[in-house]
Amino acid sequence: MLREQIAESLKAAMKAGDADRRDALRLMSAAIKDRDIALRGEGKPLNEEDIVAVLTKMVKSRQESMEIYDKNNRPELAAKERGEIAVISGFLPQQMGEAEVAAAIKAAIAETGATSPKDMGKVIAALKAKYAGQIDFGKASGLVKAALAG
Repeated sequence: MLREQIAESLKAAMKAGDADRRDALRLMSAAIKDRDIALRGEGKPLNEEDIVAVLTKMVKSRQESMEIYDKNNRPELAAKERGEIAVISGFLPQQMGEAEVAAAIKAAIAETGATSPKDMGKVIAALKAKYAGQIDFGKASGLVKAALAG
């Protein structure tokens, strides 16, 4: 479904003459095709979760680049990265708020029966299964650790 949405958006951007959006969508399509080829070698089909993971990785990469460009006083390159982030983010699931993340962590801890930081992997796995693409797991892991510690 995401693959088709991206293809349709690419066609629309080309018809509208929106070069920046077109370029970002082409980058997305290329990244998805690269992942598709990599998984084909393993005999696995590319699913929606894999596509969300690819897009999330692309956003994270562009955020890092944007920060570097801002630090080095390159506003034109930072603006390009911001534009690409906006296009890519439009295809990702809505990110959960802090309260929703806290509730999801609490539910995952109860569901897995986790009692100590040793069980953190189980909780993160449960969260990834239910909320892939909706939670920043870099931040969530710290919250899970804090919840299990005390």
